[in-house]
Amino acid sequence: MKLSIIIATYNRAESLIRALSSIAEQGADPSLWEAVVVNNNSTDNTAQAVEEFIAAHKGLNLRLVAEPKQGLSNARNGGIAAAKGAILAFVDDDQTLVPTFVQSYIDFFDTNPCAMVAGGAVIPQYQHSYPQWMPALLEQMIANPIAERASVSTFKRGRIPAGGNMVFRREIFDRYGLFNPKLGRNGKSLIGGEESDLFARLRREGVALYFVPKAAIYHHIPDTKLTVEYIERLSLNVGKSKRMRAEADGKLCFLILKESLKQVATYLIAAGYLICLKPKKAHFLLKMRRGIMAGVKSK
Repeated sequence: MKLSIIIATYNRAESLIRALSSIAEQGADPSLWEAVVVNNNSTDNTAQAVEEFIAAHKGLNLRLVAEPKQGLSNARNGGIAAAKGAILAFVDDDQTLVPTFVQSYIDFFDTNPCAMVAGGAVIPQYQHSYPQWMPALLEQMIANPIAERASVSTFKRGRIPAGGNMVFRREIFDRYGLFNPKLGRNGKSLIGGEESDLFARLRREGVALYFVPKAAIYHHIPDTKLTVEYIERLSLNVGKSKRMRAEADGKLCFLILKESLKQVATYLIAAGYLICLKPKKAHFLLKMRRGIMAGVKSK
């Protein structure tokens, strides 16, 4: 078993089945890979829907496992324990995969034996049309788009693979530890940062992060993630997540200084939007920054 896809899920049965449908359409030899769905205490019909999908796709190496400890990090860690592959690919239940996803990663790790970590493109798919009022920095926070590239390359400093398209050799977790259960989505909580925490550990050890072409995912963004209420909640929790990581690393003062400088830069960008007669972009950019700063300063 060369590769395992690990997909954690919580109360999103319909979205999950859409993701599994794209997994079932992979072009790679099915004997070389598997998919592991980690049900993290869903109270909807997730378990039944997955069992029915398994029954309808008998040629697919698909398993359903349960993780009773609530939280995305716990679910991903449970998936690592349950998976059989030497390569572990993490995707989310609100995504769909291009048919070349699995084969692209198998080929990459086969031909690059020293590579340990990789990621691919993330292409946002909005429920309706692209929201013209949304500034680029806010889209980065909501959809985390990563453009496709023509060839293998490395992620530059300051950029990391997306949480829904990140792939590791199994020994990474033996050497550097698992996902931090104190971080990451937990039920309806929007605390995140577990991927950033892991990649920061890897960066400190000099581990290179590679971009793999033709391993893209489509990230489906519902209208509910474009509301004022969601943006305010997400911004606040992004700030809280940053504070939690900074406190753990003893770098809270540095974080506050860094975010204060970002706030100044945000005002300048917002002024540019106003000059270009784009007041809504300025409004939502400032709303995002205020929320993040409130989270950073919270205790």
